[in-house]
Amino acid sequence: MVEKTQDTGFWPSLYDPLRSFGHRLSEFLTPASEASLADDAYRIAIELPGVAEEDVELTVHDGLVQVKGEKSSEREEKGDTWFFSERQYGAFQRSFRLPPDADEAKVAADMKDGVLTITVPKSAPRAQNATRVKINTS
Repeated sequence: MVEKTQDTGFWPSLYDPLRSFGHRLSEFLTPASEASLADDAYRIAIELPGVAEEDVELTVHDGLVQVKGEKSSEREEKGDTWFFSERQYGAFQRSFRLPPDADEAKVAADMKDGVLTITVPKSAPRAQNATRVKINTS
């Protein structure tokens, strides 16, 4: 079976690999993370090996948790011959949208053994009872 594709011309297909390059690069520099749910809070853990606590900025605003930072390199190369290096250095940023029941005012964070753990408590549940609204007549 031959699959029919839309002919978009030469130029769009030439630039397709370049369009996704920025996205792939940002994924490469993005630290690994995991999110979990407990009865009383949401937790986000982000792997930041080699990143100092003072090089991490954590903000919460309008239902969005944002983590920014930079991992810097301090290696000397006096006479060393490098065969390969898989270590990553540079700025990073991660953003997480919070659920409606998250309490932004009580966010806490801990960093231990290269893992940043963000805890976002849940707000007290809202009353499930319906409120009757009086309708005025003119």
